[in-house]
Amino acid sequence: MMGFMQTEEKSARFVRGIGPKRFEALTRLGIRSIKDLCYFFPRRYEDRAHFQSIGEIQASKDVTIKCQVITLGVRVLKKMNVFEMVVGDPTGIIPAIWFNQPYLKNQFKVGDPIILSGKADVYQGRLQINSPEYEQIQEGETETIHTGRITPIYSLSEGLAQRSLRVAMKEVADHYVSKEIKEYLPEEIRKKHGLMDLLPAIQTMHFPTDLDLLEAARKRIIFDEFFLFELNLLFNMRLVQLKERTTPFRYGRETLGEFKNILPFSLTNGQENAIQEILHDVTSEIPMNRLLQGDVGSGKTVIAAFLLCLVAKNDLQGAFLVPTEILAEQHYQTLERLLKPLGVHLTLLTGSIENEERKKTIQNIAMGKLQIVVGTHALLQEDVEFSRLGLVVIDEQHRFGVRQRAKLILRKPRPHLLVMTATPIPRTLGLTLYGDLDISTIDELPKGRKEIKTYWISQEKETEVLEHIRSQIVEKNDQAYILFPLIEESARFSKQPMAEEQYALSAAKKEYERLRLGIFKKIPIGLIHGKLSKRERDEVMQRFHRGEIKVLVATSVIEVGVDNPNVTFIVIENAERFGLSQLHQMRGRVGRGNKQATCFLFGNPTTEEGKTRLRALTKTQDGFAIAEEDLKLRGPGDLFGTKQSGIPLFQIADLIRDAEILITARKDAKQILDSDSELNQSEHYLLVQEMHYRRQRFQTQ
Repeated sequence: MMGFMQTEEKSARFVRGIGPKRFEALTRLGIRSIKDLCYFFPRRYEDRAHFQSIGEIQASKDVTIKCQVITLGVRVLKKMNVFEMVVGDPTGIIPAIWFNQPYLKNQFKVGDPIILSGKADVYQGRLQINSPEYEQIQEGETETIHTGRITPIYSLSEGLAQRSLRVAMKEVADHYVSKEIKEYLPEEIRKKHGLMDLLPAIQTMHFPTDLDLLEAARKRIIFDEFFLFELNLLFNMRLVQLKERTTPFRYGRETLGEFKNILPFSLTNGQENAIQEILHDVTSEIPMNRLLQGDVGSGKTVIAAFLLCLVAKNDLQGAFLVPTEILAEQHYQTLERLLKPLGVHLTLLTGSIENEERKKTIQNIAMGKLQIVVGTHALLQEDVEFSRLGLVVIDEQHRFGVRQRAKLILRKPRPHLLVMTATPIPRTLGLTLYGDLDISTIDELPKGRKEIKTYWISQEKETEVLEHIRSQIVEKNDQAYILFPLIEESARFSKQPMAEEQYALSAAKKEYERLRLGIFKKIPIGLIHGKLSKRERDEVMQRFHRGEIKVLVATSVIEVGVDNPNVTFIVIENAERFGLSQLHQMRGRVGRGNKQATCFLFGNPTTEEGKTRLRALTKTQDGFAIAEEDLKLRGPGDLFGTKQSGIPLFQIADLIRDAEILITARKDAKQILDSDSELNQSEHYLLVQEMHYRRQRFQTQ
């Protein structure tokens, strides 16, 4: 990127109307400079531009009136100072009331022309306006700030008042935007999309004169938010491609042939396409940065297995990072079964491995004796060193922080990176969360996989459903999961309230005992939860896989990855307590073989959102449609934990409403980088400055 001179930004405290105390309050909102204030847009607007006559006022309605002061005074009511001002126009009179603001009496005098905006209410049989916003009309004045216009409403923190902040923001819009803001978006892009120029767009966002202009200004600001975000992501991706180098893999075609020969099934078209995209990347000196997304059961682990096999064939090492021990153990078993016949040496590294065994494993990794290491966060420990790491595979990467990922990939030479997720990602969210990764999608399930029948059933029918499951276990030798969320049994009755996980554990244990002694009395039943030791957990899971346990009562430790093709039923208790994508993940634990599988959702949601979630799950098996619905219901920050992970959510732009603008902005960002990959051309100087400003602003918030 071209060198540039960082302009010194003027402090917001020097704007008239801010001062030291308000500046301190603004810093709590992440605002320090006058330029920050320019981009501190209102959170909403109130249309106070249309005047009513006093004679038209109705109770419980918002009103804006242009009137004159008739009388004013302060009285005491229930130990409160009440300032009352009676105002009138040719159609009538009405009192306006302010509580505990006696100083207002000194701001008005009889005969003053004013505008009032507020809500009309009935008190003791008469109409009055409570605590209205007011605007005193000066002779010859045509523009107002607080009323008589489309009025901006700003976010506040302690120490800020809406009225005084609005006055300061009017000063910023009128006198500072033109000094602090420079148009950075190329004219060609502005013309192509009919975008408003930046300076009037910012001024309009703060104090719009009409709704059409406000919409045009919003479109420009939304485009800019998406454009700069995507330009930054794509620029960083190109930077890796330009500067970082890795070891290219050889023997791709031969290894794929060998790998296919040992598989007991054929790859789907989706898997074949993903493998070809990955092979294109890893045969280059430019490090691969690719996301592999596919619905539950679409066969992502098989693709990872092939790639890890290819790493070993190239005499390099591979690391497979997964979020939980249960999943690590299962991946290790799956990979060992697939890769051992091809002469690949694997090991497992988790937090449960004892000291001596761990020490020996770490030594063998450092000496290069172990080709593939499957592990949890234990792989990220300081003492784990690879001798020639060529590939990092991360499963369910949103469970790991950016810094954790960096620990494995920031090496010389840099390893190839494959990120996998079974949480289908809506396109718009993928462009923001994973904008620095190329994306491969497996959009089909293996042949013979049947749709999972899904029913939302009220708790009252639980016995009937469990009796049906019991009969199928007896008649067809089927197996079942019964799953519990983090149920709160109410800490109010406990002298020592338990942590939320303990509530879940307690509930699961009680239910296990009830089922073991009741409906499933003659059926082998097991219990698994996160508090069991590794040995106990292994024993239960192995017995379940062997079919010795027919019903497994579990907390949500089975949510991701655990695989048993003979399980045909899953019962999810209190299903409304889970998110939609999480429910879809858990449903995917059944139907892994050729048998018909069924999912029963027990729940009595009290909110419309809860009902919508359960209804959506019964209507579709499409993980991408479910992810779109979950995004609408929960928002991107909650859905993927991005509020905690440092991914900025946009101030004005909305990933759902403005999806088309995002896609357009990304295309334009890509075109600029295609013509100027390092942004060194002089016409991009202001664009680079704005990128730096936005990046720094997000980092300090």
